[in-house]
Amino acid sequence: MIKNFYQKELSISAPQQRNGLQVKKDILKIQSWLVLYEMSYPGSGTFTSIDGEFGPATEQAVKNYQKLNRLPVNGSVDLKLFNKLSDPLKQAFETTPTGRNLRELVVNTAINHLAQHPFELQINKESNSGPWVKSYMDGHEGESWYWCMGFVQSVIDQATATMGKSYKTLMPPTYSCDTVGSFALTQKNLVRYTKLRSNPALVKPGDIFLIQKSPFDWIHTGIVVKAGDETIESIEGNTNSLGSTNGNAVFRRVRNFMKSKIDIVSLGPVL
Repeated sequence: MIKNFYQKELSISAPQQRNGLQVKKDILKIQSWLVLYEMSYPGSGTFTSIDGEFGPATEQAVKNYQKLNRLPVNGSVDLKLFNKLSDPLKQAFETTPTGRNLRELVVNTAINHLAQHPFELQINKESNSGPWVKSYMDGHEGESWYWCMGFVQSVIDQATATMGKSYKTLMPPTYSCDTVGSFALTQKNLVRYTKLRSNPALVKPGDIFLIQKSPFDWIHTGIVVKAGDETIESIEGNTNSLGSTNGNAVFRRVRNFMKSKIDIVSLGPVL
């Protein structure tokens, strides 16, 4: 895989505890995963501040996590415990997808990421932050780093790598919907929403959708996992229950292309 920054989010440099030698970047990782655990399992008692300080609140959050997972309750985090905390990220990026072709590989990769509950966090008062965003965005995070295309390209990278190929043969590496849309135009594999509405069969699972703001300006993207006569079902990052283009998680959504200006980047028989 080309997009392998996630590996840096799967380790800490030394065990961390309340009364020990504290490494701020390691504690930020630990606190991030404690918060993410609470978001996946509400009521766990692991929600704590993400401030890089291993104080009594973080210690108690660790103890709550250890108790829930039937581990020794000591309030400290060694590499073995951190591996368990961050395992969803490892499962998302290192599970080998199955499929008979590129489309199936893309869809199954997206489904597996969704199953690990990727959420963004707010760190230092900045949204679009945390280990999931950094993994999709090659280390970038913060308010201005919309990560929907980072998610899409991470999924496609993983799928193509399974075939021994590079996703760069399909599109340029980018975080921009506009770049992918413009490139698809030059490759003649962009299906405009007007054409899609008259021939819904043009969209297939594994394709990429782009929400059009204007003919050469796209503001959101995701992976098509199911296609119908009027709607697509998608898995997309940086969205929410309202279908926002700057939401907070990876979700599976239903979008109506008869009402929304949804263009399609067709993967087609490229690889």
